Amino acid sequence: MLPYEIRDGVHVMFLQPNPEKPRGGVVVLDAWLIGEITATLTKIATERPKGFVLASASTRVFVAGADLAEIDALDDDALEAYLIAGAKAFALIPALGCPSAAAIHGATLGGGLEIAMHCDALVAAMPAEGGKPWQIGLPEAGLCICPGWGGTQMLPARILPKLAMERTATGTTWSCFDVPTCLFDTRAEVGSGAEGAIAAAIAWVKQQDASSDAFVATHAPRRAIGVRNSAGLAPVCDELTASVGATSHGAACLDAVRAGLASGWNAAIACERSHLIALRHTAEARAKLDGFLKK
Repeated sequence: MLPYEIRDGVHVMFLQPNPEKPRGGVVVLDAWLIGEITATLTKIATERPKGFVLASASTRVFVAGADLAEIDALDDDALEAYLIAGAKAFALIPALGCPSAAAIHGATLGGGLEIAMHCDALVAAMPAEGGKPWQIGLPEAGLCICPGWGGTQMLPARILPKLAMERTATGTTWSCFDVPTCLFDTRAEVGSGAEGAIAAAIAWVKQQDASSDAFVATHAPRRAIGVRNSAGLAPVCDELTASVGATSHGAACLDAVRAGLASGWNAAIACERSHLIALRHTAEARAKLDGFLKK
């Protein structure tokens, strides 16, 4: 299991690099980590937590994303099973039934942002003055593929939907200093690093009342756009079709949004999975992935 502890009445779980693939201390969402997340959150659930903070043990990043080399080695059936396992693992966070926050202190990309957005809040610690900014976003489309763990649904639920769809369909990320309004719920003291982010996340969690109607109305829906937004967002998808939807990966991202608007979360992530599995075989994706994996 992953290490976790209780700080001021709040459960804090630390994502770890795979000990057999340390990658210089960078946390990557591979099959090993997904399994550890599942086991640890299942254990935490038995302790009836009053609050939960998702943290990272890496000093270099929060989560760098999924393990593309591992994904690339899987056949289609195995990749679908891997994506389903990740979706089930991440869903254990809101299933805890308590306020939750991701304590972000470094690069948060792809699956890293997707697991973070399964929490109620994103709490960020900015670099110290003069420090190098880190990136956050969903870069998958930059490799001519698409998100596979609900990113097309959760990002438009947190920020301006049109901007979220555009960025997801193009794979363009943000510098931590330039994130759009509402992506971060609160910030830790500048330069406070991982511990500052955790402390601020704990403080945010302790201020919430998960049983209140206001909390449920404000935070639970932010994990997915859902059918309630169909009338407002369907025209935005249509508007973007001619621009960011002109590529196969951009069209896939918009298609997943439409699936969520029409049929809800499960249909949307099934749509994401189907597109991701198919897109990785295209000539455009193969060229991008092969170049990325050679680095």
